Amino acid sequence: MSAKSLKVHIVGGGVSGLVAAQVLEKHGVIPIIIEATDRVGGRLKTDIIDGFQLDRGFQVLLSSYSAAKKYLDYKALELQKLRAGSCIFINGKQKFFGDPLRDFTLFFPTLFSGIGNMSDKIKIAKLNFRLQKKTIAEIFEGDEITTKQYLDNLGFSKNIIQNFFLPFFSGIFLENSLKTPSRMFEFVFKMFGEGFGVLPKGGIEDISKQLKEKLQSTEIHYNTLVSKVKNKVITLSNGKKIESHYIIIATEPSSLVENLKKQQLDWKSCENLYFTCANRVYDKSFIGLISNKESLINNIFYPTSLKTIQRGKSDLISVTVVKKHGLSEKDLINHAKIEIKKECKIENARFLKLYNIPKALPEINNLQYEIFPSETKLKDGVFLAGDVLLNGSLNAAIIAGEKAALGVIEDIEKTITL
Repeated sequence: MSAKSLKVHIVGGGVSGLVAAQVLEKHGVIPIIIEATDRVGGRLKTDIIDGFQLDRGFQVLLSSYSAAKKYLDYKALELQKLRAGSCIFINGKQKFFGDPLRDFTLFFPTLFSGIGNMSDKIKIAKLNFRLQKKTIAEIFEGDEITTKQYLDNLGFSKNIIQNFFLPFFSGIFLENSLKTPSRMFEFVFKMFGEGFGVLPKGGIEDISKQLKEKLQSTEIHYNTLVSKVKNKVITLSNGKKIESHYIIIATEPSSLVENLKKQQLDWKSCENLYFTCANRVYDKSFIGLISNKESLINNIFYPTSLKTIQRGKSDLISVTVVKKHGLSEKDLINHAKIEIKKECKIENARFLKLYNIPKALPEINNLQYEIFPSETKLKDGVFLAGDVLLNGSLNAAIIAGEKAALGVIEDIEKTITL
């Protein structure tokens, strides 16, 4: 039996599944992706509404991700850099805080921002220097304590934790107590120190579109929901059964595999609201952080500060909510409008769209960076992919997809010559 004649199915057409398909193709396999929705991309989706480009959830790619650099064509994505700092809203006033080594215009604003003391700023510089020298392997082999405990252990003041670290990393980790393991904090901090937050000109979904366009022979079946995977047989929601030689599950496996049902994964959620307004309260592509711990909204961003699709003279505002609440959609929208006016002085915002994202990031303990291909094997003929195997990041999704495909290839090579 040749590699081309093998039936290899990938359940899930997100980034991990697309990378797995690419690796399989390179080894002579023609995979079939089974995707539950009408397009690939998983959590990376972009919609065009009223002429505006809306990502489903404010997300950025960290340019220093090694796996992303391996599988993505950065130039073709026309990546646009966010500024190496933030606009922090404190009591209705703007304070700019960032890395003056990469953006000298931030030197004096950061120095005199009142965010943290001089000792805090020196500690940030030392932490950045130390993490640049620390390998990723060393980071993920380190002890796991909470990010909050990690920052306390380093001696950072309450001022800088409340006004910078908490709002900034709450928006990344999607939790507002900094309980995320310190391994993830060190990894993300290192990645920001070595690169920039960037966005494709066409929106975050351009990443998955590019991965899809690289596929030459892969079949993709859309709007096809898988209900169960057992003994190399895929059962669809309509009862149809598909026999396969190899299956890569590139989505949450606990609902599909019977003996994993008791290991159901917890997820972090968030809500992403979009508004339009006549004018920006700041011009450049900074993430806006809300330091008020009583505030429901965590951050804002103007996608129209980048070269995105615009309409007329209006600007687009992305607002992220991380905190849990019991508000209805209508009340949440009104509450967000009140808060962006109070905290950010944004007047006359017009609501455009609300995205409720219940599975925004997987809740993972014992975070890992790498995995051996053989470790992705769940049982005979069934392999796992997705960032749920490692850590909640685009980089992890790419690595896990690659390793799952290589795990399949290793199994194939034991029986046939490719």
